[in-house]
Amino acid sequence: MAHAKRVAAVSGLWWVLVLGVAACRDAPSLSGAVGRLRLSAQRVDFPPAYPGTRREAEVRVVNGGRAPLDVTWTEVTPPFYLEAPLPAQVLVGEVPVRLRFAPEAEGTYEATLTGTASDGGQVRLVLAGEARPVPECFTPVTCATATFDLVAEACVESLLPDGTACDPGNACLTGATCQAGRCRGEERACDDGNACTTDVCHVLDGCQAVPAPPCAAAGPCLVGTCDPKRGCVMASAPDGTLCGGARDTCEDVDVCLDGACVKRDLPEGFPCAAASPCQAAGQCRGGRCARPEAQPLTVDWTYDAQAQGQQLQDLLVGPEGDVTLSGFYGTPVLDAAKSPVRASNPARRCMLWNDRLLCMDMPVDGTVSLLERTTGAPRWTFTLGDARPDFRDRTRTLFLARLAVMAPDRLAALFEAYPAEERSDTACRRYFLVVLDAFGHMVSARELTDPLLSECDHPHPYGLASDAVGDLYVAFGPTRNVGAPLASGAPTLLMAFSSDGVPRWRRTESQRAGELAVANGLLLPEWGLQALSTRDGTPVGASFPQQLGRVVATRDVVVPSAPGTTVNAGTAGSSSPPAATRLTGFRLPDLEPAWAYSLREGQHLATKELRLATWPGAAGLPPETLVLTHAVAADHPGLLVGVRARDGSEAFQCSLDYAPRTLPQLMELGPGALYLMEGATSCGECDPPFANSQPRFLRFRAPGLMPAREPWPGTFGGPGHGHHENTVR
Repeated sequence: MAHAKRVAAVSGLWWVLVLGVAACRDAPSLSGAVGRLRLSAQRVDFPPAYPGTRREAEVRVVNGGRAPLDVTWTEVTPPFYLEAPLPAQVLVGEVPVRLRFAPEAEGTYEATLTGTASDGGQVRLVLAGEARPVPECFTPVTCATATFDLVAEACVESLLPDGTACDPGNACLTGATCQAGRCRGEERACDDGNACTTDVCHVLDGCQAVPAPPCAAAGPCLVGTCDPKRGCVMASAPDGTLCGGARDTCEDVDVCLDGACVKRDLPEGFPCAAASPCQAAGQCRGGRCARPEAQPLTVDWTYDAQAQGQQLQDLLVGPEGDVTLSGFYGTPVLDAAKSPVRASNPARRCMLWNDRLLCMDMPVDGTVSLLERTTGAPRWTFTLGDARPDFRDRTRTLFLARLAVMAPDRLAALFEAYPAEERSDTACRRYFLVVLDAFGHMVSARELTDPLLSECDHPHPYGLASDAVGDLYVAFGPTRNVGAPLASGAPTLLMAFSSDGVPRWRRTESQRAGELAVANGLLLPEWGLQALSTRDGTPVGASFPQQLGRVVATRDVVVPSAPGTTVNAGTAGSSSPPAATRLTGFRLPDLEPAWAYSLREGQHLATKELRLATWPGAAGLPPETLVLTHAVAADHPGLLVGVRARDGSEAFQCSLDYAPRTLPQLMELGPGALYLMEGATSCGECDPPFANSQPRFLRFRAPGLMPAREPWPGTFGGPGHGHHENTVR
């Protein structure tokens, strides 16, 4: 038994020795351990910083061996810093190390950190960083400033204190100071001592006196007259003034006599019917009101762009009848109807502002210039790339897309650009809205952003208009084609801005984008069926029975272009006339139908163009406001039709003596004259209208016919393409 116990003990010891030897073979030898020092990166490039800001990074110190390592590190020199001291001993595994780049001055910096281990191994870490200049923050609006916030790393805007002197960009304001973020001043007093003139101050030229508006009448036989000392006074209408409406008889006619409306038989030769542009006044003959035969309006000036080999697709008429012809890819012709002068530079579009010619140049520079109308001499020039180099540096090509007059001292310039990161044939766009004052100084500038504008489908501003207080409205939409002229698609993004370019509201509508009109607090989109409030963009009134088209408006009535009419190329006098035979006026502000005018049998409307004009009324009475349109018939290739805006009654029809190439595509008015553009062969309901065409321009003399000063006298804002709702005079 004792022998058995000894054998078991020896056997157990043997197994212990065997297992111990095996265990020693698997365990590392402490005396032979070797450390391996490594870094997770050999170089750290910090993101660019600004002086006073910091950037952080992390690396890991790795001991790849099986024994601790003692490490000696070189010093880290500013502007590089360590969040904590580097480890003097690195155990097996990884040690995270936080690094910081905190420059105090601009420049490019680099340093090398070296670690030497106790086993002789060595690692190097290159630290690199760039401290860029603090970005310049451009003044957002006249009475605000912007500074770069190093914490937010963004420009932060703040209003200047009330009472800070500011430049209003308006010669008619004195002592201007900032008040609640707006530059306010006292109006310059202008008084010539004559009650029969309106004393006005021109924002560029100072005080001026212009004829005062006609004095209002107090009844059919009491008319207003102006006394230079007393102003408007009531006086009896001239004896014989018709007071009971037009009649074709001269017996028992209502006429004014000593200020009262009475019935009388009119004597022979008495003027019993008003004249029209093509027909002299009627006179009493044998008890009847006889009128001489109407004479057609004849052409007394023409300019054929095709014969001249020029691309000119726009027509402007100045207050003295001077004519400017311009085109999207051509050089403008100034004073074209008298002493033609070619402008020195190409200009995409021109318009009238402050009695000068405002033109936007071709790309690449994005320039707008104010020129003298007849000579082309520049009053000032503004280039966005020079004023805002930060915009220029982010774009490949920067040019002007649209201009709109907001007020005599506010101009909206909408710039279009190709993003710098895109190819030259990109359909992506950036847009910048710039507001300029009367002297061409930048009031504000901002990039417009919206998901619709981020789509690479060439979003484009197809409509632009401003109201009587200077607020701006823009209609963006996608483009359905490639290359000018651009055809708009749907939906429409509507954006509203204050007169200083500050955003007010935005709204998306389902219809395609088009031109905009503004009248009496209503925004009227060309392709819409609903008027919108200029206050907040909400719908106003019931839906229209027709698209709004290109409207004209008085303070009492708005008149859309007739459904089915167009300005696109086509042949006048088609053998199968369209159904466009009627104009409808809608009351303001409720937009209920006010009147309807129907053409005579066999006639139809030939164009989408409408204009407001004034025509002399009876002696002693103010002129009548007329809606002008163009019609055709089998026996008349062109008819100028005047419809009274107050009630829709026909004032006249005058035949136009010319051989039309197409329907009228632009219609403008000057003092005593009608101007037409026709013969363009490309899209006129696109943007730019009629691009690449070479049309013909015509003038018809119409003594007495004048452009109306109404809130919205015609397409694109009417004479001068001002895009602006005229204020009440």
